[in-house]
Amino acid sequence: MSLFVEDRLGVFIVLTLILGGGAAFMAGRALARGWKPVWQLIAYLIPFTAGLRFLHYALFQTDLTSLHYFLTDGFLMTAIALLSYRLTIANQMVSQYPWLYERAGPFAWKSRA
Repeated sequence: MSLFVEDRLGVFIVLTLILGGGAAFMAGRALARGWKPVWQLIAYLIPFTAGLRFLHYALFQTDLTSLHYFLTDGFLMTAIALLSYRLTIANQMVSQYPWLYERAGPFAWKSRA
């Protein structure tokens, strides 16, 4: 067993990174579009990660009660969701308030003053 991959690398890539990561990316983007605070995103990712771990267990007979892989999957999903959240907030700030802010990178904005 390695640090990230519990059983098979293909399962980790498809289920965790592509499906779970894609859903976490969309969740981060959806909360950012609704101007929700970051703490809500993190709170939503706890049951999301539990559901992802259940899919690993139900589909591929992995250990459901593994705290290590729950935390690993949770960390990856949180990182992806926070990345998309910040990217979306930066895009919104620049596009909705162009007279106040200009882009200062993909995740940041700065005042025009």
